Amino acid sequence: MSTKAMKEYTFEEVAKHDKEGDLWIVIDSKVYDLSRFADMHPGGANVLYTDVVAGKDATQVFFGLHRHEVLLKPQYARLQIGKIQGEEESIKALAPGELSQVPYAEPTWLSAGYSSPYYTDNHRKFQKAVRKFFVEVVHPEAVRCEDNGKKISQDVVDKLSELNFLAMRLGPGKHLKGRVLMGGLVKPEEYDYFHELILNTELARFGTRGFVDGLLNGGVIALPPLFNFGTPEQQAKFVPDALAGKKYLALAITEAFAGSDVGGVHTTAVRDGDDWIVNGTKKWITNGTFADYFTTLCKTEPGFTVLLIPRVEGVSTKPVKTAYSSTAGTAYVTFDKVRVPFANTLGKVGNGMSVILSNFNHERWMVTCTSLGAQRVVVEECLKWTNQRIAFGKPLNAQAVIRSKLANMIARVEASHNWVEAITYQMNNMSYNEQSDKLAGPIALMKQFVSRAGRETAEDATQLFGGRGITTTGMGKLIENYHRTSPYDAILAGAEDVLGDLGVRQAMKKMPRNARL
Repeated sequence: MSTKAMKEYTFEEVAKHDKEGDLWIVIDSKVYDLSRFADMHPGGANVLYTDVVAGKDATQVFFGLHRHEVLLKPQYARLQIGKIQGEEESIKALAPGELSQVPYAEPTWLSAGYSSPYYTDNHRKFQKAVRKFFVEVVHPEAVRCEDNGKKISQDVVDKLSELNFLAMRLGPGKHLKGRVLMGGLVKPEEYDYFHELILNTELARFGTRGFVDGLLNGGVIALPPLFNFGTPEQQAKFVPDALAGKKYLALAITEAFAGSDVGGVHTTAVRDGDDWIVNGTKKWITNGTFADYFTTLCKTEPGFTVLLIPRVEGVSTKPVKTAYSSTAGTAYVTFDKVRVPFANTLGKVGNGMSVILSNFNHERWMVTCTSLGAQRVVVEECLKWTNQRIAFGKPLNAQAVIRSKLANMIARVEASHNWVEAITYQMNNMSYNEQSDKLAGPIALMKQFVSRAGRETAEDATQLFGGRGITTTGMGKLIENYHRTSPYDAILAGAEDVLGDLGVRQAMKKMPRNARL
């Protein structure tokens, strides 16, 4: 029913319909006939027959129990029969690409009246286009996959590939040459790490942590060794199909025998003529269940070596059940006498540790960016919830203790965002080798700080939402998902304590020998 065609009622007219079999209510100036729906109400019909709901303006009661998105669902929207005379709805869903008006819901550079030395008008146009695309195309897929645990559909992968999504998530570089990025919105030579930062923070806004990793994260962390250490022949053979979304990659380093201790891997590769014979297992491999290739760290006679192993005879995978959705494709991978062409060696034989360690900087930065995007959404959810939730006759945010929790959450996300932007600026002004030399420690410390801040925010947010914060649907569903899955940000690409130690050790290496008080 269009707005113009809607019949108008007075509150007095609505009040006459307050009985079983004849039940109307008002929500945000809209009149709903729930007479036939009452028995199907998920919370039971009795909830609707109370004297503060039946025949009344139930706006406050409704938003104490439901998210606004419920009203937009077709099965509920069709229950609307009119509107209240002389009144207009005050709560409207954001248009795709539109910025939130909730304070601190957006980073400072997107907030009205603020300036930033890091972003250009192109970054702003890019952000708006990315959010619009993600809301319209990716979000519905994210919700479905997070719930059903299935791999992202090829249809959505194809739409992402048309925009060169995976290529952009690998940062600036020669791999972008000749590509049309985001429909031509940004030129390959102008694309920088701030564009990539935007991509990473925007894709984390849906409260679907498993899907974030399922959104081809395997390729994001498995392709850089091929870019940076692969031969032109290797790149020509494997890169085009990967960037086009036709083949999927996974990074296979972690084992049950070795997590953060990368040097403790047991998987072996033994030279046999023009081939390697690979034996061993890998565990917790993101996108492993559907990967076509595995960028794999192996023990070889002269040291560690990285091989690009195709899914051939002897390669098997099985899902690993974790706390987040299986849409991430987390796998246990077995290599049983797998014959791999020697031509699939990435970098020099025995130099595999350098290949892998240099890859960690970008991976840790990426995980930090997505964590940051999710944390800001949690802050927004908490600000909105404490404003609308009435307890003891007042909004939650009328209590000083609640405002104190909100203040700490805001301070953490703003501090984290400023650190991420400072590191990103350095990445824009350093070569790959300079980043490996100078930023390994700072990025490690930054990831430790941001992931730990996320855990604290997850705890505070759960307290603010109470029982709703541990419920997978409804008002607190984004909070529940983040509280349950935020440990992944602390574990992936290196556990917190290991990263903190790495950051300090890197600093100690650069400490002048004659430094004294």
